[in-house]
Parts: sequence; C-alpha cells; structure tokens
Amino acid sequence: MQDTNFELDSMNLAEPYNMEAEQSVLGAALLDSERVMPALINTLKPEMFYSRQNAEIFSQMVELYSGTEQLDAVTLIDAVASTGVFESMEAAKVYIARLGEVVPSISNFAAYARIVEEKYLTRQVMQLAQNILKQSSAQPDADMLLESVEQRLTDIRSNQKREELTKLSDAFLETMATLQKIAGPNKDKYAGIPTGFTYLDSILTGLGRSDLIILAARPGMGKTSFALNIATNVAKKSHIPVAIFSLEMSKEQLTNRILSAEAGVDSHSFRSGALSGNDWDDLAHAMDVLHDVPIFMDDTSGITIPEVKAKIRKINQDPEKTPIGLVVIDYLQLMTSGKRTENRVQEISDITRNLKIMAKELNVPVIALSQLSRAAEKSSGRSDHRPQLSDLRDSGSIEQDADIVLFLYREGYYTSMSGESLEESDSSTAECIIAKNRHGETGKVDLGWDGAHTRFVNVDYNHAG
Repeated sequence: MQDTNFELDSMNLAEPYNMEAEQSVLGAALLDSERVMPALINTLKPEMFYSRQNAEIFSQMVELYSGTEQLDAVTLIDAVASTGVFESMEAAKVYIARLGEVVPSISNFAAYARIVEEKYLTRQVMQLAQNILKQSSAQPDADMLLESVEQRLTDIRSNQKREELTKLSDAFLETMATLQKIAGPNKDKYAGIPTGFTYLDSILTGLGRSDLIILAARPGMGKTSFALNIATNVAKKSHIPVAIFSLEMSKEQLTNRILSAEAGVDSHSFRSGALSGNDWDDLAHAMDVLHDVPIFMDDTSGITIPEVKAKIRKINQDPEKTPIGLVVIDYLQLMTSGKRTENRVQEISDITRNLKIMAKELNVPVIALSQLSRAAEKSSGRSDHRPQLSDLRDSGSIEQDADIVLFLYREGYYTSMSGESLEESDSSTAECIIAKNRHGETGKVDLGWDGAHTRFVNVDYNHAG
C-alpha cells in the first residue's frame, strides 16, 4: 500500500503570509509606540508573525513597552541581538532600521495588523486540515476525530475574541438587559434551573447555566439518588433535556431508580421481582408520566470529556431535539482524561478544569458527583461526621474549579456508639450542605430521605413537629 504524504508542499500549497504587512506593523510600533503598541498588544501575538525574526522583534517590543525601559531603535536592537535570531548585532541594526522606512502610513497600522492576523488564522486552518488528513489515515474513532476538529476550530476562533476593558457604565446596560430577561415573562429561559428542592433553590437561585456543581458524599449517603431526583425534576417540571453519564451503574439500574422514585415502589422489589398488583399499576402509571420526559442516559465506563461533549453535540445538532440543558456525571473519580499524566491527582485536576470549560462552552450546569475521603469517619479531632471541603478526594482543584460544592449528610447513617459502624434503620432525615457557593451564601438545607424508594423530598416546615 502506498504511503500518503500530507505535507503542504506535496499538494503544491504554500503557507500564506504578507511580509510587507508584518514589517509595516513593526515599523509603525517603532515610530509611535505610545499610540500603536496598546492596540497591537490586544490584537496580535508573537506567534502570528510568519517570520521568526519578526515574531521575536514583536515579542521584545511587548516586553520593552510593558517594562521600565523606553521602546526605541537602540533598546530594541540591544534586546533582539541577545536572542540569537540575527547572525550579528550589525544584521539586527540593518533590519530594524529598515522597518521604520517601509511603513506606508502609521495611521493605517490597524489594517496592517488585520492582514497579519488573517494570514495567521488561514495558516492555522490549513494546519488543522493537514492534521485531519493525518489523523483520518490512522482510522481513529470518528466521534473522537470530530470532537478534536470542533475543539480546534473553537480554539482558532477564540483568537478573534479578545475583548478590551469594559467601563462600568457600559456594563450597566448589559446588567439591566439581563435583569429584564430574568424578571420578564420568559424568565425561565434565563434564570437558574430549579432543582425541585424548594429551600435549596432559595439559596442557590437554581442551577446556574455554565456552572460546575460538585455533589459529594461518602458511599451510601444517596448522592446518585439525589442527582437522579434533581435530573428527573428538571426534565419533568421544567421540560429541560438532561444527559446523565453513569460510569458506575448501568442504564437499567438508573431506570430502576428513577421508576422507583416516581412510582413509589420499593426499590427492593425491583431487585427481587416481588411486585404486587398495585406495584404493577403504579409502575405503569409512572412509565406513562415519564414517557416523554427528556432524559438521556449513557453508561460508558471510563468515558472522557471529549466523548461526553461529542455525544451532547450529537443531540444538540439534531433539529428535531431540544438542546441538552443539564449534564449529570456519576462520578468524577471514574472518569479518565484520555491523556498521559504523571499521577491521578494531576489527572483529576485536568478533568475538573475541562468540566468547567465544558459547562461554559455548552452554557449548561454540570453536576459532577464526587467521592469523599474517609477523614470524616476516621478523624478523632472532628466533632461529627459532617463533611468539609478538605475531605474532597484526590485533588484540591475540585474545590477550586467548582462554582458550587454540595455535601450530602445523614446522621442516621452512623450509629451513636461508633463512627465506624453503619446503620440504615434511622434514615428519614438528611442534610444538603452548601459548602461553597461562588454566587452567594453557604449554609444547610434539611431534606427528607425515603430510602425505600431512593428519593429525597422537601421538608414540610409548616407541619413539622
């Protein structure tokens, strides 16, 4: 089989550049740095210059302008000469002196900069096309290839979105427009997404779009059930599509839990098959209620974030389907980054950072379940077993990257005699501890726990006690 050469020269293609535009940009900056450099710093980067010499000159210009030294021909020649991009000091002098002579018009420097940027972006697209051909020849997973291409295109586009500083009074208009949307008749499209838990929503004001929410607890506290309860509430009551990625439980197990909670059928009955006539009726009614509820499930083990994004995009790009509005991942420690990392802590850091990026890119809340260390159970210096932020397992980046951190805690899970022993008999009350809230207050919300039907419920304070 003949080898395929994907190099540009084999296709009679050359990387586009405009040497005159590059030199004119640098010459304009040299002749009037106070006027030109602030605009160029917000527009160009050294790597956008095709010529290695021009790239280094611009890099040194930025450093001089941002430092304490004056940017002029003398200081620039001295700075560039030490980098080794010119054969000698004399060669640097000749080239830099010529820069000031080739500028057609200093006042037109922005147009020259646009040419430099456009040529750079074109080279980037050509390089991407070349890489696609190489990757395709290796026959990789098609979904992963598409995700890689989409991500690279997003990175290229991001080079065009460098915003300047915004004056406070200008930001007032955006704030007022947002407030009018939240207070208007279509506020449900802009406000936080209700979880279905009244007092939790009162503190969080719902799940914020683009937020990364970490839901953590020790095993057996019910974090999967709580996440499924929220997912069902969002899809059923708000009619917002939810994607659930379970790395631990099968789709059948997830379905059983959702049906048990909705039908009020004992979860043990699902496992044993001991269903009464009423149970069958209740199940039939629950399936009828949930038939058109937009919940999508995936139980791929060891799924990566690019795979998650590719599956969500497939739904979002279907014109007959409403885009996903909430993502649930169960659970964080079972994910893989798909990259080689030095250790697990570094890998978890990479995963949480990219989960936050994904939430922002897709503009949806992402709920990621997480394990806790055994510190809450073993530490002798702790007055109770309530989890703390320091108990988050594997990485401090989980707390750092999260917008909201929620802990589930049930005192009835532990016996009063020993923090090591577990008890399931007294499990009717629970707490949702808001340990971190980037947007507001922290605190504690009381919940009811119905273990037989794997569901959490609101506490009715009006009739309590």
